[in-house]
Amino acid sequence: MIMVEGEVSGKIYREPFSKGVLARSLTRAEMDPNKAYEFASQIEDHLRKEGIKVINLDDLIGIVRGKLKREDEEIAEKYRLWRSIRKCREPLIILIGGASGVGTSSIAFEVANRLGIRNMTSTDIIREVMRKMVSKELLPTIFESSYTAYKSLRIPPPPELDEVLIGFRDHVDTVSVGVEAVIERALKEGISIVIEGVHIVPGFINEELVNKHNVAMFVLTLQDEEVHRGRFYSRCRQLWARRPLKRYMNYFGAIRRTHKYFESQAQKYDIPVIENIDVTTTIDFIIETLTKTYGSDEDVRETES
Repeated sequence: MIMVEGEVSGKIYREPFSKGVLARSLTRAEMDPNKAYEFASQIEDHLRKEGIKVINLDDLIGIVRGKLKREDEEIAEKYRLWRSIRKCREPLIILIGGASGVGTSSIAFEVANRLGIRNMTSTDIIREVMRKMVSKELLPTIFESSYTAYKSLRIPPPPELDEVLIGFRDHVDTVSVGVEAVIERALKEGISIVIEGVHIVPGFINEELVNKHNVAMFVLTLQDEEVHRGRFYSRCRQLWARRPLKRYMNYFGAIRRTHKYFESQAQKYDIPVIENIDVTTTIDFIIETLTKTYGSDEDVRETES
């Protein structure tokens, strides 16, 4: 049996080499699952031929990366990026915002899966929890959708102001309290998490939290209105969907106004904006951006291969 030796909190540990664990890490670098298992088997055969009984985790990773570079440089680079993030001491908090329909939930799921982050939540769920804690009379706007929150404003805004955006800001400002609580809890407990939704708006979450090196925010957009509209058709055609297409289409103009507001806020607070047309391109951009601020030498810790 081949043993892999690593270190956690200054203590040395050993565990059996696992083709399954290695293959899973390779699939997160976008290698085909069958090819990943075959590659992991080749690594195991190499170690056996070399007569290796115990191998340091860093040495094993070096062998994997060397062989990957010879076979597929793109996968090798993605594996390197994945490893640099996985080796960090601090929990990683990823915030993905955008107007309704731009794909925040889909991208959040894929990013969490790629990075092996087990915790993910939406701001809609946070809003639902908050709805159970307060009355509609106390916080009326959160009982509406983000793009119809203006209907519950206690005091109608002056005609020269955009009532949709005023309602939206009030709605987001309220839910941001719950979002901050989730972020603070994750940081305190050392839990990595991806949080997505229409309430992840630059400028509304405590600046001290957002500026932490292990908290990253991204905004997704769709410049083409027809592409954006088409996402709602795609979402609502699923048999299990409970979201009425007609409602989205009736308020599509309001949704686009919140979309533009996301862009302006992202520009104001220097938050990356991603045109979410291609899922792979969006995910690659997020991961590459993360490695620029998260995953430095002082953050590194040892994890599984």
